[in-house]
Amino acid sequence: MQLLGIFAFIIALLFSVMVHEFGHYLTARKFGMRVSEFFLGFGTRIWSRQRGETEFGIKAIPAGGYCRIEGMTPDDPMPEGEEGRAFYRATSGKKLIVLGAGSFLHFLLGYLLLFVLLAGVGVNQVLPVIDSVSPNSAAAAAGFQKGDEIIAINGDRNTDWQDQLSKIRNSKGSELTFLIKRAGTELEIVAAPRMTDIEDGTSRYVLGIINQFGTKRIGPVTAVTSAAQLTWRFTSASAKSLVQLPTKIPSLWGQTFGGEKRDANGLVGVVGVARVSGQAASSGALTPSERLGTFILIVASLNIFVGLFNLLPILPLDGGHMAVAIADQIRALFARLRGKARPAAIDVKVLTPITAVVFVILAALTVLLLIADIFNPISLNL
Repeated sequence: MQLLGIFAFIIALLFSVMVHEFGHYLTARKFGMRVSEFFLGFGTRIWSRQRGETEFGIKAIPAGGYCRIEGMTPDDPMPEGEEGRAFYRATSGKKLIVLGAGSFLHFLLGYLLLFVLLAGVGVNQVLPVIDSVSPNSAAAAAGFQKGDEIIAINGDRNTDWQDQLSKIRNSKGSELTFLIKRAGTELEIVAAPRMTDIEDGTSRYVLGIINQFGTKRIGPVTAVTSAAQLTWRFTSASAKSLVQLPTKIPSLWGQTFGGEKRDANGLVGVVGVARVSGQAASSGALTPSERLGTFILIVASLNIFVGLFNLLPILPLDGGHMAVAIADQIRALFARLRGKARPAAIDVKVLTPITAVVFVILAALTVLLLIADIFNPISLNL
């Protein structure tokens, strides 16, 4: 089962790469740019097929993929008569759309996965069903029983128990009317929550019940907005992680070579995520729906993180090329204000030394993560 989870993650990762590159492909073709290759993987060709001017195929090393848009720089050769289709000749706006399309589809894919999770699979949450009633509590005095499903409080049929729970805690001891379902019959029970000392040292109004915990799906309409909110939360968390990334590298070094315990909230590479996916798929502590939900959550969060990471304004990432396109537009604006002709587009080859340094840093971090994920992996303890 663990191998199945790892294999499923690899397939999902390759699909995400394909979606990313397809975003570049569609928008480049939309703007009339010439796209000569669309490949999954690198290295030796395993299979390919020519469709129009584009060669689609698979290569031996499944470590990503690429969409080759011709004419990225003025020095790139173009077929005779098609010089106007070169990428560098496009307007800055079109360049930004083509370059950002890959990350956009990562965010879209992450959102759709979260929508499927919420509306189709369901997520673990507190259910409005009573698992037990505390002795000598307000619930016991009012006649609540194990298995009662709380449908409404004071007429409010909100299905989110966390929202309903706030009515109990903010009741200030006033009576509340509960509509419950017991053995298929709806009943009304009136109860006044009591101020109670809690184990964490605080006191609050409670009813005296413990709810069941399980998987619950939400309606498609609600899932539309809930998935958007969850996508934003993942995006914010990813942005925070990227800001903190440089500070976590020293601790990753110690965890890799110093024998320190691996931080579950620290940096993790693709191999580590695949291993975690395998653990989730094979965990006996999770139900089948919980396993599927955990897998979907992992893939969705990974897509959102990769989408944001790819927008970083550093070459060779798409965000670096977008920064160059924005710089081109700013230079053109200043030239127009001075009544001068638009300057030639920035040749990214001039920035090759910077690109090479960034590439070496990213490659070194990738190798470090690979070693850590193999010899000191993160465990979910499921």
